[in-house]
Amino acid sequence: MDVSVVQPSPVPVKLDEGSPVKKIGLVALSTDLTLERDFHRICSPDRVGIYTGRVLFENPTTPENLRKMLPRIEAAVELILSGSELDAVCYGCTAATVHIGDQEIQAAVQSAKPGVPVVTPSGAGALGLKAVGAKRISVLTPYTVEVSRPFADYFTSRGFEVVNLECLGLLDDRDIARVSRETILEAGRAAMSPDSDALFLSCTALRAVEYMEEVEAAIGKPAVSSNQASVWLTLRRAGVDDEIQGFGRLLTLGIPD
Repeated sequence: MDVSVVQPSPVPVKLDEGSPVKKIGLVALSTDLTLERDFHRICSPDRVGIYTGRVLFENPTTPENLRKMLPRIEAAVELILSGSELDAVCYGCTAATVHIGDQEIQAAVQSAKPGVPVVTPSGAGALGLKAVGAKRISVLTPYTVEVSRPFADYFTSRGFEVVNLECLGLLDDRDIARVSRETILEAGRAAMSPDSDALFLSCTALRAVEYMEEVEAAIGKPAVSSNQASVWLTLRRAGVDDEIQGFGRLLTLGIPD
């Protein structure tokens, strides 16, 4: 082509208001195979845009490696729609939030996006458990005992009685993403104490969202998972109040007072 024939178009450019969808930032781990898919699985693209940044995470899943992510979060958030405002940001690691702290995660995110509502899976899980009316809970994690132990204190500090806590002993979040439906259902049923009001299934790598209705049917009580709660609270913080069916009771509820 003769580039000398390239000319400006005679058509005047008119700009509209842009897409009306809510803009949600998602900070996923560099190893994540599950959380990003679950957000897209649940959220309507006509209502919500999911914009993902990745933060470096190094297996195995240990308290030390989880805490290493904190100084990396701000840079990951800065790369999500640079120069644009977001309606909410979700940081995608339950265990890291428990080991680092909700306030520290929020501060890191808001260093890049001042004032944005910040959601963590553990914080969303606690609020989701309150939304389904739970006071006494059972907890199932896929982690080791060392990584799981602080979860009892985390939920106790938020007003719950942790009746029991069971863990699957996995060290690699890529293996966690391969935990089978059968294991999730059987381990969930085994972990659910008859004295508990609800079951919390931890970890954004765990593919529990796909089976939440089956889990609730198996235990006969409400169940809340990290990803289910993260999507629920991120949507609510972004101003989306839709009742979403097919992923457990929580996604049909509003934020409790």
